Amino acid sequence: MTEDDVLFGFRLRVFTLAEELGNVSEACRQMGIARSTYYAWKPRLERYGLDGLRVRERRRPRMPNQLSPLTEHRILAFALAHPGFGARRISAELARPKWGELQISEHGVWKALGRFNLSTRSKRLALLARHADPYERKPDPEPKELHIEATEPGEKVQMDCFYVGRLSGSKGVVWQYTAIDVASAYTWAFLRSEERNPSARRTSELCHQVASELREAGWKLQEVTTDNGSEFRSREFGRAVESEGATQRRIKAGRPNSNGCAERVQLTILEECWRPSFSRSLAPKITALHRDLSEYLDYYNTDRAHTGRLTKGRVPADIVFGARKMGTVR
Repeated sequence: MTEDDVLFGFRLRVFTLAEELGNVSEACRQMGIARSTYYAWKPRLERYGLDGLRVRERRRPRMPNQLSPLTEHRILAFALAHPGFGARRISAELARPKWGELQISEHGVWKALGRFNLSTRSKRLALLARHADPYERKPDPEPKELHIEATEPGEKVQMDCFYVGRLSGSKGVVWQYTAIDVASAYTWAFLRSEERNPSARRTSELCHQVASELREAGWKLQEVTTDNGSEFRSREFGRAVESEGATQRRIKAGRPNSNGCAERVQLTILEECWRPSFSRSLAPKITALHRDLSEYLDYYNTDRAHTGRLTKGRVPADIVFGARKMGTVR
C-alpha cells in the first residue's frame, strides 16, 4: 500500500463518518481536520466520484534552461558506463570530439544526474552492483591547496604502494605498486602478490621500468619521491635509484601531501577502475584485475584528458612522447 492509498482511505473515512454521524463538524473534529478542508474535498467527490478523493499527480516543472531529455540521457549513459568519473571528469570527456563535443558545465552534469538520483559515485556504483549498500568510504575533507612544481617529464617521479587485499587465485596479499610523473601525470602501476608487506624488489623493478621508459622517450629520471616505508628505505631500492642516476627524496613523517600526486592517482584508480571492477564481480580473480588495470592505464595515459594545473587538458602520453625533447638524454 502506497502513501497515496493511505491518504485516499483517510479522505474516504471522513465522508463516511460524516454520513454516519449526520454531523460534519463532529466528523471533522474526530478526524482532526478543519471543516474548510471537508468542503474543499466535497465538490471534487460530487463531480468525479471516488476518484476525486485521490491525490492528483503533478508533473515536475521543467525550467526553460534545462537540458533536453536527449542530452540528459547521453550524460546518464556515459556516467553509467564510467561510474567512477565525477561531474568534472564527465564534463571534460563529453566536450571531446569522440563524444560529440557536448559543451556542458560541471554543474550542469551534476544537476542532470541528480534528476535521476545518480549524482554521486556511490549511487552509480550501487546501481551498477544492483544493491543499495552505503558508500564504503566517506569523502575526506578537502586539504589546503598545495602545489608540487615540475617543468619536464622525469624531473620528479613519485612512488607509492596501495593495498588491494587478498583475492581469489592469489597467495598472500595483493599490492599495487604505483609511480607517477608529476609534470605529465603519466602513470605506471602493476599488481604483485606478497606474503605480507610490499617488497623492495618490486619497488626497484618499478624504478627501473620508469627510468627505462623515460629514457626511450628522451627524458632522464632525476628525482624519486617516496614515503618512509621499508620497501623504499632498503639498500636495494637505494641502489636501484642510484644506478639510474637519480636521487631519492623521502617525505617527512605525517606529511602525505608531499607525495600528493601518487596519493591522488591511487585514489583515481580506486574510483575509476577498482570500484567498478569489484561492483561487477563479487569475487574477482587477480588475473582479471591485471587485465582491468592494464586497460585502464592504457586509457589513462593515452586517451584521458587531464584537467590538472600542469597538464591543462592534455593527454599524458602527448606530453611525454610528443613534446619537444633534447637531442641526447641528459
